Amino acid sequence: MQIQQLQYFVAVAETRHFTRAAEQVHVSQPSLSQQIRALEKELGAELFSRARGNIALTDAGEALLPLARRILADTDTARHEVQELAQLRRGRIRLGATPSVCTGLLPDVLRAFHDLHPGIELLIEEGGSHDLVRELARGMLDLALVVLPLPPPAPALTTVELLQEDLVVVSSAAAAAPRRPVRIADLQGQPLVMFRHGYDLRELTVAACRAEGFEPSFTVEGGEMDAVLGFVRAGLGMAVVPWMVATRAGRDLRVTALAPPGLRRTIALAHRSDVAPPRAARELQRMLLGTRTGAPTGLAPDT
Repeated sequence: MQIQQLQYFVAVAETRHFTRAAEQVHVSQPSLSQQIRALEKELGAELFSRARGNIALTDAGEALLPLARRILADTDTARHEVQELAQLRRGRIRLGATPSVCTGLLPDVLRAFHDLHPGIELLIEEGGSHDLVRELARGMLDLALVVLPLPPPAPALTTVELLQEDLVVVSSAAAAAPRRPVRIADLQGQPLVMFRHGYDLRELTVAACRAEGFEPSFTVEGGEMDAVLGFVRAGLGMAVVPWMVATRAGRDLRVTALAPPGLRRTIALAHRSDVAPPRAARELQRMLLGTRTGAPTGLAPDT
């Protein structure tokens, strides 16, 4: 008994017509009829009654039909599962992330993923949450690590909170040490190095300062993460950055906590709601979500 023969049998059973069944499975009618006869010969029973041109299932055909459908469904499932496993041996993942997440969270996770699946190509796109949301909606990314809440108008995305992260103040190690901890109000009149427009950290910091009744003073603005840290090292001012970034910034930067209630941001993993991520992307998603249970000091897993 062959899978192909069962496919032909089900097609005839559903159409009750040999010619239409042959068209449905894309074979010639004589070939289909020949395979049905071979199946009947192997089973030792007629599957169809062909009296006066009317095609009907015999008792044997009625008994075989649900079994044949189940076998074909199981075959499709097996094929799908094998293909899914093959995707973990080769393929690619298009992952978007904010620069601070690329610096802080991703290196260790991507190293672990690459060790397990060296055949998967990892394509990383850095950008602000606004840009990453737009790229997800266009289908240019499989997954993205973004800052919540999503910028309006947000497309139909599925988001899962990954972690909450404290923001801290960094300053040059050679500069006078600020009070510990620093209040947002203490930043009034202080020289700040600020990120470019569209950066989530810029908007969060400016909003916090305005909530305290003042506009922040910028000595330098418009940089990306590495540039901002470099300007701070040079003594051009302080900056508000994520804890993950600050811990990797080196000894030439002083890290100071913000006084309660402080500032926090929520990092989420997002993908399009209408398209399931590829198998390899889902495996990376599983590993990223696993970091929620093992967040280092300074990071609070979402609850």
